[in-house]
Amino acid sequence: MLADFHVHSIYSDGELIPSEIFRRYSVRGYDAVAVTEHIDFSNYEEIEKIKESTENFNGIETFVGAEITHVPVNRIEEIIGRAKDHGAEVIIVHGESPVEPVEAGTNSRALELSDVDILAHPGFVTEEEAYKAKENDIYLEISARSGHCYCNGHVAKVSKETGASVLVNSDAHGPRDLLDEEMEMKIARGAGFSENKAKEIVNENTERFMKRLKR
Repeated sequence: MLADFHVHSIYSDGELIPSEIFRRYSVRGYDAVAVTEHIDFSNYEEIEKIKESTENFNGIETFVGAEITHVPVNRIEEIIGRAKDHGAEVIIVHGESPVEPVEAGTNSRALELSDVDILAHPGFVTEEEAYKAKENDIYLEISARSGHCYCNGHVAKVSKETGASVLVNSDAHGPRDLLDEEMEMKIARGAGFSENKAKEIVNENTERFMKRLKR
């Protein structure tokens, strides 16, 4: 099973409309894709508009989600609630990437919340935080995005030490960013996983995450 659960469209800072994202991934043989826009208190109502694009699309399972981005730590839970009320099916929190000034404490707070599905590009995530991710069944992201990927090796190391689950996602903003299975494998291998573990991450972890979304 192949999927990408972190893709941006024109509804935030991407280049493609949702239906083109779905079509391009369908042609690549993917089983599912989630459009997960940058969301804060100014635009969470847009989720409903994006959700219309995911309905009745042929050839691939489609999800609408939210990447909670640069929201103050003490309001993350509140904005997640609003996003879900407006139809978000996948909840991502924009982690403490080394290339963006995300508020300190974002990783820790996100990993305390049961409604969070993925902590994106979590930077120098700690072992304590990774154990929290494992405990709360929150996936850490191995990112294909330039800049955000700088800490993939660290995230991989911490996940192996703690047993936290990981997913490879594109964080795509344009057509050149979209992945295929070969590139997902390269990203996982480049992060430091063995070939067998990379296959498990790209396929089995994806399948487990899909089952989570359908609960």
